[in-house]
Amino acid sequence: MTRKIVVVAGGNLFVVAAQYLQDATQWIRIAQTNNLSDPILRGVVTLVIPEVNPAAGGGIAT
Repeated sequence: MTRKIVVVAGGNLFVVAAQYLQDATQWIRIAQTNNLSDPILRGVVTLVIPEVNPAAGGGIAT
């Protein structure tokens, strides 16, 4: 099950990943799910959050 959240100006995917995936290094999973390349968010952005997966790696785009 995926969730949607709204992130306001000044947010970043590291904080979002830490809060929703319990691992800040998994920010790249959120970026890939939302077709983003920059972890810094500008403006108001609606994000789809992938399911929590403690075994998923993170941090470096493939």
